[in-house]
Formats: sequence, structure tokens, C-alpha cells
Amino acid sequence: MIRVDNIDKSFNGKMVLENVSVTFEPGKTNLIIGRSGSGKTVLLKSIVGLHDIDAGEIWYEDVLFNKLDFTEKKEIRKQMGMLFQGSALFDSMTTEQNVRFPLDMFTNQSAEEKAERVNFCLKRVDILNANSLFPAELSGGMKKRVAIARAIALNPKYLFCDEPNSGLDPITAILIDELIKEITEEYAMTTIVNTHDMNSVMEIGEKVIFIHEGHKSWEGTREEILDSDDENLNDFV
Repeated sequence: MIRVDNIDKSFNGKMVLENVSVTFEPGKTNLIIGRSGSGKTVLLKSIVGLHDIDAGEIWYEDVLFNKLDFTEKKEIRKQMGMLFQGSALFDSMTTEQNVRFPLDMFTNQSAEEKAERVNFCLKRVDILNANSLFPAELSGGMKKRVAIARAIALNPKYLFCDEPNSGLDPITAILIDELIKEITEEYAMTTIVNTHDMNSVMEIGEKVIFIHEGHKSWEGTREEILDSDDENLNDFV
């Protein structure tokens, strides 16, 4: 569980997030939606600690994350998996090396243990016989799957996805959505997805947060969206 309590964030005196509070639940796909410039990406980056907030609290279970020092935050980050927009694979590394990267960074596992974990994760995302391929040799959908395999390599408690369907065709996007939902339930992770894709919202939005001009404007499930009386959300939809 991740809880955000009354956070503010500004840049150069301009308020980007104001008094935002929300609880993200484990075992569910929690989606943050909103227009470009609404503050949803700043919210996601604040939650993972890439931005220091001006006020408020960010809790990981019973740990006050935003008050930890660098070393203490690193311990929490070992429990995080990140799926970046554009996949962000290392071009100079093979598929296997990309997925092994967090294991090399954060564990003292043997080479055999790492290889076993890499192959398990690649099999879980239906990537087979591609260990020696470089990102340039993979399709867009395969890159996303490899990025998901890397994100779950450390068996994280928390999974963060920034526009996971960016650049994908509709069919592949649905498959990636389904995969994210499956692994969230399978590993009981607290998954937070930042997206503007309403198809994703209606497919996997078990909990949806709508950010409008830096404020949490609406919160609910995908089933409740169409019955919302929030004018800003209705305009967005």
C-alpha cells in the first residue's frame, strides 16, 4: 500500500500539485489519468522520489518515505519496479543483460541464480529465445515485455508504469495492459499506472485517479467513470 497525504509540489513558484491525497491499494491496478500538463507525471515522480515534495507525506506501508535519507530510500527502491515510457532499455545490452541489470545492481546472487531469475521473468512475459537479441532487433511490443521482465526481476512490492502503451498499436496495447494486470494480481503488487489511454482505463482501471490542474478532481472505478458528474472528467473522457 502507498498513501499520499496532502502533498504540494511547485516549480519556480508555480504550483503543479496542490493538496493531493490518495491511497493506492495492493493487488490492484491503480491508474492516474489527466490531460498533458495536469500534474499526473509529477505526481508519479514525486511518489517514487524523483521529485522532492514541498509539503505533505508519502507513506510506503508504515514508512514515511519522503523523510528518509538517500540510503534509507534506496532500501525502499529495492522493492520498486519501473516501466518507463518508451521502455528505456539499454541499447548496448542484450535482452538478457537488460533484465539482469537490477539483479547486478541490488543483489549478491550467483551468476547461476541470476540466469535462472532472468529466464523465469522472460518466460513469464512470453519472451522466448530472445536472450541474445539487442533492443534494435525487437518489436515495440517485445521491448515493452522485456521492460516488464526487468521491472519484476527483483520481485517488487510496488510497480510503476509511465504511459506503458505509448507507441503501441491497439492490439499490442491491450496485451500489455492484460499482462500488467495479471502480474499485479499474481504478485499482489501495488501497481500505479500513469496513462492518458482511455482504453487502458476501461480495461484495467480498478482504481482511477483523475488529476485536473494539479488537484485530485475525481476518484473511483472504471465502472463509475461513465456515471460521474465531474465536468472536467467528462470532458476528458
